Amino acid sequence: MEIFHVKGQSKLSSIYVGEHLKNLENYLPSGQTIIITDENIKKYYQKDFPDVPVITIGTGEGIKTLATVETILKELIYYSCDRSSFIVGIGGGIVCDITGFVASTFLRGINFGFVSTSLLSQVDASVGGKNGVNLDAYKNMVGVFNQPEFVICDIDLLSTLPKKEISNGLAEIVKHALISDKDLFKFLEKHKHNALRLDNDTIFKLVATSVKIKSQVVQQDEKEAGERRKLNFGHTIGHAIEKFEMAEHGRAVAMGMVAAARFSQAKHLIHQEDVFRITQLLNDLNLPTILDYPAKEIINAAEKDKKKQGNDLFYVFLEQIGKARVEKISFNDMNDFIISIFK
Repeated sequence: MEIFHVKGQSKLSSIYVGEHLKNLENYLPSGQTIIITDENIKKYYQKDFPDVPVITIGTGEGIKTLATVETILKELIYYSCDRSSFIVGIGGGIVCDITGFVASTFLRGINFGFVSTSLLSQVDASVGGKNGVNLDAYKNMVGVFNQPEFVICDIDLLSTLPKKEISNGLAEIVKHALISDKDLFKFLEKHKHNALRLDNDTIFKLVATSVKIKSQVVQQDEKEAGERRKLNFGHTIGHAIEKFEMAEHGRAVAMGMVAAARFSQAKHLIHQEDVFRITQLLNDLNLPTILDYPAKEIINAAEKDKKKQGNDLFYVFLEQIGKARVEKISFNDMNDFIISIFK
């Protein structure tokens, strides 16, 4: 097991990579605990839950709404929860996002933790203190920055994931490598087949290294005023594809990273060979890389990006594999690029 820490403004968050769900009770405070999970996780793993009340939600991006939050809040009132109560989200990124938001708003905030059950949430959604829900077509438009007390990343839980979900998580690991760690990128190129078949040592290294990268970035910039913006590499166009096609997050981000790499090349920051390596690795990890979407639709969706500032937005470019930089660009500049690469 490896342990990482993020010191937020209000608390210290500890991330335990390699710990197990069955040991969750060791991390719970005395007093009342409520679990929030989804139908699938409850079906597979409730036998390993502590003996506490469980609130069960549906699955899929469609339930990541204020309506779901309201339903959960009413159940917390039903269970007579108070400010000493503790909430644990057991699930993937959607469960973690909703749980963190619910805990941060119930009675103006109570403590919470996560057991992260998907590769995507272990390397991304559950780490860093971003909690929120969608509003209409606007992704994560309503939310808060608030750190969980702990995150347990149980590698064993990944065995029940569909193969597509493994690839989704690997997309965010590629992102961490591209913005911060060229050696991690080389490791992925060399061990891609082991990663896809969930070889334990390979996955442990990938998750631990990704958590280390993200926790260090968040430690420097908890509320995304500077350095943390690099974690959005590939996400502006990726989120647009996600909205337009209703694609899974990792698959959309993979295409967004291809676009961002090509944009970086157009700005004379990286070479064609770098773009080829990035595209090839994503292909090898069973992720899509063909940008076959109407430019107008991508532009319309990208204009809803929450990172915009007036007519500008912060865009993440690559200077090389393993090093990123953030620039404020105009939407017109980005839109011209979108038109040049999309049909």
